[in-house]
Amino acid sequence: MITTIDYHTAGEPFRIVTDGAPDIPGATVLDRREAAATGPADALRALLCNEPRGHADMYGCFLVPPSPGAHLGVLFWHKDGFSTACGHGTIALGVYAVDAGLVDAPADGTVEVVIDVPSGRVTARVARETGRTRSVSFINVPAFVGSRDVPVATGRGELRVDISYGGAFYASARAADAGLSVAPADLPALIATGREVRDALNEVGAARHPTDPRLDGVYGTIWYDELSGRSDTVHQRNCTVFADGEVDRSPCGSGTSARLVLLHDSGVLPVGATLRHDGIVGTTFLGRVVGRSDDGVLTEVTGMAYRTGEHRFLLDPDDPIGDGFQLR
Repeated sequence: MITTIDYHTAGEPFRIVTDGAPDIPGATVLDRREAAATGPADALRALLCNEPRGHADMYGCFLVPPSPGAHLGVLFWHKDGFSTACGHGTIALGVYAVDAGLVDAPADGTVEVVIDVPSGRVTARVARETGRTRSVSFINVPAFVGSRDVPVATGRGELRVDISYGGAFYASARAADAGLSVAPADLPALIATGREVRDALNEVGAARHPTDPRLDGVYGTIWYDELSGRSDTVHQRNCTVFADGEVDRSPCGSGTSARLVLLHDSGVLPVGATLRHDGIVGTTFLGRVVGRSDDGVLTEVTGMAYRTGEHRFLLDPDDPIGDGFQLR
């Protein structure tokens, strides 16, 4: 029997396994991510992501022991494997930690939830008002620019992309450069071309982490539309196509960090100014650059998650479908 508590963050699902996950060995969360990629943890990931229990755009996590000083350790997963970062999941985990009583939360005010993720340690600041959680802002691992103006050949012509890191590497591309816009009507083309961009960049090793090769590789393509820009606020809409064609319904938390560092580096977004980052379904994250560290730019992303259900899953040994299937 597998039990989960499910949330959505700005429309993107997040399934937290609360009971029934196997033990996953490792000294750190990043070590455990490597161990989880094979064996029973990966089989359970597939069971919960595949139809009929999940779908091609499912997302979730296993809770694992954190290092000293953190409240939670987490392994993020999707239909194709285990990711190094997940901002929308971090927001959901902040809400969950308060809901589950893992931290003492005030009726009014904020409480910090410290979370160890594969890319490092993040802090979620859960804001409460009259006994209810109203928003979660997380300070991400340091973000940095990888490379600028990289040419990529696609079926829609050559694109020029910028590569940046926000816990995972993303390639940012202006949707209009491919003759597209960030809108549901263009989603099939955004997915197909986003896959092309990611695969072409990974084929030539375009994204290398400076200290840990386990964090190498372009995880997703961020398509963006520029809506407006002022001295204190930049407004963009994005669609993040990650893994093997999965689409983030939210504005993508780690992807928002990756966009923030690019905008800051180009002088468009000074420290303290706000990026209003809309997703393809019309939901919004707010992002800011809040400082610097020796390893890069510190970013803060704000959103909210809502509980959608609690589930008990099982696998009937006589079920011929087994751990399920994917149609995409």
